[in-house]
Amino acid sequence: MSTGLLLQEAPSRRRHEEQALARLSERELEILGLIADGLSNTAIAARLSVMERTVESHIARIFAKLDLVPGSDGNRRVLAVLMYLRSY
Repeated sequence: MSTGLLLQEAPSRRRHEEQALARLSERELEILGLIADGLSNTAIAARLSVMERTVESHIARIFAKLDLVPGSDGNRRVLAVLMYLRSY
């Protein structure tokens, strides 16, 4: 793929990512931010005073809302964080 094509796709990808992130609830964005800070599920649960299973449920919903399906190319946690960081 040529660099020119990548540059043309960038605005479209950014728009798609912004729309996907807009679907996240305030709590899901908070959790995604904590993931971006490098926290594990256990650490996020402790920080938010919730059960780890609750964090896992939020993360599953984050992946679904960001269209990051299991088996997709790459690590879904990393891809979600990259979307989050590119939005700022």
